[in-house]
Amino acid sequence: MIRKIIKIDEEKCNGCGACAAACHEGAIEMVNGKARLTREDYCDGLGDCLPACPVDAISFEEREAPAYDEAAVLAAKTKKKDALPCGCPGTHAKAIKKRDSIPTPTPITAPVSQLSQWPVQIKLVPVNAPYFEGANLLIAADCTAYAYANFHNEFIRNRITLIGCPKLDEGDYAEKLTAILKNNEIKSVTVVRM
Repeated sequence: MIRKIIKIDEEKCNGCGACAAACHEGAIEMVNGKARLTREDYCDGLGDCLPACPVDAISFEEREAPAYDEAAVLAAKTKKKDALPCGCPGTHAKAIKKRDSIPTPTPITAPVSQLSQWPVQIKLVPVNAPYFEGANLLIAADCTAYAYANFHNEFIRNRITLIGCPKLDEGDYAEKLTAILKNNEIKSVTVVRM
């Protein structure tokens, strides 16, 4: 079918990714540092991506293209939403392995992170993450690490860290924290607040 669809000039594209972020349908992806229309059937032809482009590398054209498939777009959005809690690869639960030979930082050496797991945000951490079993748990207001310079060595070291801000984050942490404590063998809990 002949229809209005976007066209990306890869010569002009500076690879900023603003158009991919602006495309609500997921039709644009970054490929080798350039924006590319990867799913013509996801492009609705409305052009939310046009004003996002700072170098005017996107325009409309009328040409042969598959019809816009709203059902496929909705299915892809649902699949993506179910894959990661916030769409961020950083939400995958993982332990961070440390080398035994890393010395404790002194004033003349670069500081070494003491973080042993990821994610740390209370709202993103899985309730049954394997690192909770037998853990010494640290629950901290996210601002505390910025306010106290030796936070890693005095609080994070040898603890599983959870952070949040009850004033800025939406929702209540009580249910999530209760589930973590109930479903895991937690050895100790340390709370740090401002």
